[in-house]
Amino acid sequence: MQQGLEGHKARKRFGQNFLHDAHWIGRIARAVDARPGERIIEIGPGQAALTRELVSAAGHAGAVEIDRDLAAWLRTQFSESELTLIEADALTLDWSALAAADPGRPLRIVGNLPYNISSPLLFALLPAADHVADQHFMLQREVVDRMVAAPGSKTYGRLSVMLQWRYRMVKLFDVPPGAFNPPPKVVSSVVRMTPRKPSEVLEVDLPLFSSIVAHAFGQRRKTLRNALSRLLDAAAIEACGVDPQARAETLALESFVALARKASSLGVKPLEANAAD
Repeated sequence: MQQGLEGHKARKRFGQNFLHDAHWIGRIARAVDARPGERIIEIGPGQAALTRELVSAAGHAGAVEIDRDLAAWLRTQFSESELTLIEADALTLDWSALAAADPGRPLRIVGNLPYNISSPLLFALLPAADHVADQHFMLQREVVDRMVAAPGSKTYGRLSVMLQWRYRMVKLFDVPPGAFNPPPKVVSSVVRMTPRKPSEVLEVDLPLFSSIVAHAFGQRRKTLRNALSRLLDAAAIEACGVDPQARAETLALESFVALARKASSLGVKPLEANAAD
């Protein structure tokens, strides 16, 4: 039943576009493949189109919803034994603490992420990656293309490097605007993100690594020598086996890790940067 929702309009400030097409709902649910007993957490359940599939498959799910009206409606649709509702902003939620509450069961995070907060939210989830089995997200196609981009491509950037350092990612399929109400002006894509095992994650000082990557991509036309001038000089860059005259989009993940390790060995501290994704 979907009573009591007739008057609810999608709110732009929450970036709401509700999935309603049964074909795409089913396809996403099959991609997630929730199983009984798994710890599923959905970000932004909205009108519960996917939530119903997840609860049906797993027996129980959790959900994070910022919209008070939708949260109140969701409580009329599911019992507490079916859905644990967290009424909060997913951007400020302590995901590590949430995961640590049941350390024996890693989180499987699912969500149709609002376009206006997708990148910040992906970064907010990074610290909890050790406690996550996988993440299935629907985002703007351009964002997913950046996430999975390879070095040398126009879409390769900060988001690519930072996420590929911690996750293995696969773009699964595109979802057309007509699958949503209201339809967005862009095509969406579904991506699967599987955290790398601790032994596979390249060891690095994360704040410093993040600072190096952000500065490198902050002004894409600049050479690394100029872009990283406040962090590393040309000699230090060259000592990492990296050409100081190269540009950030040509560097593989391993090269950024090498630069961050070099900076760490020199006692360099992270600097804030206005970085492009």
